[in-house]
Amino acid sequence: MKIAVIAANGKAGKLITNEAVNRGLDVTAIVRSENKTKADKVIQKDLFDLTKADLASFDVIIDAFGQPDQEKLDQHSKSLTFLSDLVSNTEQRLLIIGGAGSLFVDETHTMKLVEAPDFPEIYKNTALAQSKTLEEIKQRDDVLWTFISPAPDFQFEGERTGTYKTSDDEVIGTSVSYADYAIAMVDEAVEGNHIQKRFAVFSK
Repeated sequence: MKIAVIAANGKAGKLITNEAVNRGLDVTAIVRSENKTKADKVIQKDLFDLTKADLASFDVIIDAFGQPDQEKLDQHSKSLTFLSDLVSNTEQRLLIIGGAGSLFVDETHTMKLVEAPDFPEIYKNTALAQSKTLEEIKQRDDVLWTFISPAPDFQFEGERTGTYKTSDDEVIGTSVSYADYAIAMVDEAVEGNHIQKRFAVFSK
């Protein structure tokens, strides 16, 4: 199995890349600048400059791209559409780091986290942009996608417990560390248990 991690220098991308390398997997870091991961194989390119040929040899492509700039939130959709088109109608799998805002807070699925009255306003536009990408990728029956949401409290410096729990669409915990999320992402890359599905990852 050959795995590529796009935006491998990012906070989540780096941990996911290193997790895959530590397991002895064949992993390539795709980065815009100098590689800062443990990966020996590197493609140095901007995401939007990638071609079908660049990705052709990979079984799994992990999309760790994120855009925090409030003026460029449309890049969430644009980047996912671009990558989806590159792997359309192939056996390649596309794993996507999603947001928590689209998770439901109740078993009846009447309210999403981003719709809750206490959802922080500062994160709302980003959460809505990420929610939009989920709805868009759900329409792509030509792509073997998996959308992986973190718990609401996504902790960069959180503990690597080595364990996690999952749900399909609901909030069932409060937090997850980036390290445990990386484990879940690489597990999914290897096992492929959620093809054309979304699931969420929680530590607590």
